[in-house]
Amino acid sequence: MVRTVGFYTLSLVRGLGDFALFTAESFRSVIGSRKLAHRVMRAAFEQGVRCLPVILIVGVFTGLVLGLQGYHVLNRFGSESLLGALVSLSLVRELGPVLAALMLVGQAGSALAAELGIQRNSEQIAALETMGVSSHGYLVTPRLLAALVVYPMQTALFVSIGLFGGWLSGSILLGLEPGVYWSSVERAVEPDDVMECFIKAAVFGLLTVALCCYYGFNAHRCKSATGARAVSASTTRAVVLSCVVVLAADYAITSFLM
Repeated sequence: MVRTVGFYTLSLVRGLGDFALFTAESFRSVIGSRKLAHRVMRAAFEQGVRCLPVILIVGVFTGLVLGLQGYHVLNRFGSESLLGALVSLSLVRELGPVLAALMLVGQAGSALAAELGIQRNSEQIAALETMGVSSHGYLVTPRLLAALVVYPMQTALFVSIGLFGGWLSGSILLGLEPGVYWSSVERAVEPDDVMECFIKAAVFGLLTVALCCYYGFNAHRCKSATGARAVSASTTRAVVLSCVVVLAADYAITSFLM
């Protein structure tokens, strides 16, 4: 038992060290990277524009459900006027950054891990390194820099459309006065709440994109499979671990900031 615990502990520490070195090397590659702005814009398009439909759809339905459930809960205590505060604080503090990050991981993160895994298996990454091109700077760095901008922007859009969905449920469907809803939103949300939302979004973006890049970049190290199966296994592992990391980081940041 002691040998087994020691083996898994050493494997965990080794994996965390490899991931930290991988991320540090990716940020170090910013220096001297050519045409970085063009690649960052392309990565922002992949993470941002292509994920807009899922962000909009999930955001509006999240707001609709929050408005519906919140109204009936508050109605028991005669506090329907606080619906705007309930919806806005739920979205800004927790649901907005978490759900937006999970949706981006499911679409952009999985595609990113699979793309890098295929490039590794087809030896495109090895070809870059043979030509003296930094594979981290060319493939990973632009995605990390784009995530620091795209994730907060997508989260802001998610929260905005979620507030609109809460207004649809509370005011249009259930008869709450629109002015009461929006004034409650205005009174409830403070600058510190918005700052916390953006901090969470940036941290989630950095962690999830770095994890997806790491597992895709190292798909050839997969011990359980080779070839196409290794790409599939690495992509699945990257998405699942990214979702767990988002929830764990959300708890850690919330505990630190509260």
